Order: sequence, then structure tokens, then C-alpha cells
Amino acid sequence: MTRQAWMFERDGELGQLFGHYLDSAATAQMLCAANDAMTHLDRGMRANVRRGGHRLGERTDELYEQARGTVARFLGTSAEQVVFTAGATAGLNMLAGSLCQCFGEGDEIVVTELEHHSNFVPWQQAALRTGAALKVWPVTSEGELNMLLLEQMITPRTRVVSVTQVSNVTGLVSDLTSIARRVRDVGALLVVDAAQAVPHGLMAEQADFLVFSGHKAFGPTGIGVLAARNGGLEGLQPVSFGGGMVAAVEQSGSTWVEMPWCLEPGTPPFSQALGLAAALDWLDRERAALEGVSRLTRLALDGLLSMPGVRVIGPHNRERMGIVSFTVDGVHPHDVAQVLDERGVWVRSGQMCAQPLMRALGLNAVVRASFAPYNTLADVAALLAGVDSSLALRG
Repeated sequence: MTRQAWMFERDGELGQLFGHYLDSAATAQMLCAANDAMTHLDRGMRANVRRGGHRLGERTDELYEQARGTVARFLGTSAEQVVFTAGATAGLNMLAGSLCQCFGEGDEIVVTELEHHSNFVPWQQAALRTGAALKVWPVTSEGELNMLLLEQMITPRTRVVSVTQVSNVTGLVSDLTSIARRVRDVGALLVVDAAQAVPHGLMAEQADFLVFSGHKAFGPTGIGVLAARNGGLEGLQPVSFGGGMVAAVEQSGSTWVEMPWCLEPGTPPFSQALGLAAALDWLDRERAALEGVSRLTRLALDGLLSMPGVRVIGPHNRERMGIVSFTVDGVHPHDVAQVLDERGVWVRSGQMCAQPLMRALGLNAVVRASFAPYNTLADVAALLAGVDSSLALRG
């Protein structure tokens, strides 16, 4: 792997990033291969997919379906079980809108306190619409899902359990194996938000449905994936409608084309699909680069733990998927982030779109540093030096 693998601007002499980008959990930098795959189509005169019989349309159709196949192979499912969406949020809203059409009073939907708002609010709103009960699975005082509550939270009345595979605050991996076993025992469905997992090569093999976003997986923005296993898409109904997903339209009603295309109304993100497929191909090949991310994350964690007044969120003895969130006693997280920004270190500060978890941990906000294969030891050193400087702000 070389630095030329990435699209970001480089220092001409050092061949590295200008500054220190440590916000990949929000949006990762894009691979050159992803950009090349998109521009290969767009420069060569693109055409819409599933719309026409001319040769340009047929070429685009072929490339688009090849991309679907690449995603399917990466996830370990079939191409017929892969839907391209606008992002992970769109996929979760699609699932909540479709799966809950048959729910009502007495049914239960389970989410957790770990969830990003994108995997909390759609299920909350579905429960409000249907009369189903929304059960929120608590975390421990350290910010891990409380697995002692497994049988209490997932009961014979449970219809759907939706859980993050990797927390966007702690970077910890959920115990999907135990959750899936209980879900199967009660006949429910397991939905997994894999947005923070796929960039680290995790594929939620236990899930009935999973979602992720391209822009976090070193691909383009504007695309995500909803994937199913074991024919799960056949249990869904379209919740958005338009061109490309209809078989016949009459005044009295309409019928749909087969899966997965009936879940892709309108013009899909076909150029972005090619870019995403190229990014996943790279992820498949470059497992060693992901090991480097683990080493950098551990170094950052240990360095932060050595600083007086710095609190790292989550257990300290568990492997993290590229994420370390922390606070500095007496200094607001936004101020810590400002000090870092002035030193060319770019992190995120705030509630991480995870207010239920923040509330459970008694936090108003945190600073989050997140690592990717393009980061180096210099990035860790700059982070630690900047946090050390922020300690001077304490009154």
C-alpha cells in the first residue's frame, strides 16, 4: 500500500496528509480506486440503469450489477439480497418502514442505548405509528451493552432487534453471536447497523439484515447498502415508489418488479455503486492495513490513559475498532477540539448523534479520535501533544 492509494491532498515533500485527519468514523477519505471506478463510467458517456436497450444503457446495467455482486461477495450473501440505498440511514428507515407494517400492540421492538440516532429514531417512530412497544436495552456503567439482560430484553413478543455492530462512541464490538442466538430462539429478526464495522472488515454474519454507508468505507458519498441473508428481502415491501421498480401501473393499482430492484425506486446511485465496489475490493485485499489501524488505536488509547485528568470512554482492556472517545476534566470537548484544530489535528467533538448513550453515561459531550489505514504514528503523536496542550485550559 502506498500513500498514492488515497485521494487526499498531500504535502509534496513529505508525501503525507496536510495536518492529521482523525475523523474517519464520521467520513473516511476516499480511495483513488473508488474515484477511478466512477470516472471510468462517467468519462465514457454514462447512461441510466434499467431504463433502455441501447448499448450504453446495457453497459451501465452490466457494471452496476457487477458492483452488486462485489458487495454481495464481500458480505457473504447473494446479489439478489443486496439493495443500494442513499446511505445507512436510508436503509434503516426502509427496514423500519417495511418490517413494522404488520406490527401492533403487544409486539416489541428492541434497540439499545449504544445506537446512533439513525438506528434509534426510525424504530422509535415505527413504534409510535404501530402501537408496538419500544424497548431500550441499557448499557453498563462502562458503556458496554449489558448482556446480563439478554433474556429480559429479547422475549417471545420481540419482533425485531436492531443493534450496532461497533459503537461509534467507544469503538467496541457488540456480542452479535449471543444476541443472534437469543433472537433465533424467540423467532425474531436481527438488524445490524454495520456502518462502523465494515471499514474494519467486519461483516455481521449473524444478521438477518445489515446496513452500512459507502463514505465511511473509503468509498463515495451518497450511497449505502441494505443487505439480507437467507432470503430476507422477500419479507420486505417497498416503502418508496417511482420509476424503475414497477412492473405495471394501472389506475386501480400497481405491481412491482422482483427483488432487489423493487426496493430501488428512481435513478439509483449507479456511479457511486462502482466506487463502493472498488473500495470493498481494496478492503478485501489489504487486511494488513487494518491491523495497522488497531495498533495506532491502542497507542492512542494508552497515551490518553497516561494523562492526568483525561477520561477515556469505555473499558480500557478491550480491542477497539479505530475509535477512542475521551473527555478532559475542566475543559469542554469543543475547546479541546479547537486546540487540536489549531495544531492541525482534526477530530470530532459533541454528542456523536448518540444522545441515549451520552445520557446513560452522564456525559454532555466527548472528543472522538478515529483512525484509518492512512494514519501514521505522527498522527497519534500530534493528537497526544494537542490534548496535553489542552490541559493548560483547566481553571
